[in-house]
Amino acid sequence: MKRIALLILTNFAILVVLGIVTSLLGVNRYLDAQGLNLGLLLGFAAVIGFGGSLISLLISKPIAKWTTGAQVIRQPSNAMESWLLEAVRRHAERARIGMPEVAIYDGAPNAFATGASRNHALVAVSTGLLQSMSKDEVEAVLGHEITHVSNGDMVTLTLIQGVLNTFVVFLSRLFGYLIDRQILRNDEDRPGIGYFVTVVVLDIALGFLAAIVVAWFSRRREFRADAGSAGLMGSGRPMISALQRLETLEAGDLPQQVRTLGIAAGHGGLLSLFASHPPLATRIQALQALGR
Repeated sequence: MKRIALLILTNFAILVVLGIVTSLLGVNRYLDAQGLNLGLLLGFAAVIGFGGSLISLLISKPIAKWTTGAQVIRQPSNAMESWLLEAVRRHAERARIGMPEVAIYDGAPNAFATGASRNHALVAVSTGLLQSMSKDEVEAVLGHEITHVSNGDMVTLTLIQGVLNTFVVFLSRLFGYLIDRQILRNDEDRPGIGYFVTVVVLDIALGFLAAIVVAWFSRRREFRADAGSAGLMGSGRPMISALQRLETLEAGDLPQQVRTLGIAAGHGGLLSLFASHPPLATRIQALQALGR
């Protein structure tokens, strides 16, 4: 319940902020008596499209902590926490990034990394992962997450999402206007029902297409992160072992805000188009091929 409430409140807050910004900039007045102002519409679409993505990126760390209950290790309280900090530090130095915050959260086996920049990231692992994997396997998973950070995957994904959101908002309103005026022959000063229905339908339809593109990129970056872990570890064997271990376990579910950042996720069939991660078996085969 806490996670759902935080998600709703966060999305509502973002919508309020973007509404105020577009009003202050005057770009929400792209429809007037003279017709459609394409410049203002593009500005409106960009503010909405990039604004939501950028705000989500900037608040990704606190949201991840709140929704998972992750506790950042400030001062190690046991040998496991000391080892975890040292393992992340070694990977960060090899990847030439700033030391991320390291956190542990209660849950089934999983891990994720997030943050607005390469030098101000968060790497979190679940208690289930620490309990079910060997240290080599855990270290390989940490290498995978550090590679996400060093590659700037969070920022790149945000930019891709922003561009696609901008096109969705722009095209849905452009076609809504054309259908309302050219096909339904609405000659009133204000948009008619055809405009609003078209916008809603296209927002949903184009949104699904955008989600498929984002998911495709997310799956590509998982292969790069697996290969990066092999590079940091000096061998792909630990990462292969970690993925094989995950095949025998039920990977922990993560809140929507950080689900694409986890070490394992995904669906089969048609839903695979929207999966943020490739199948574990495919990732194992890719690492084995890399080793050969």
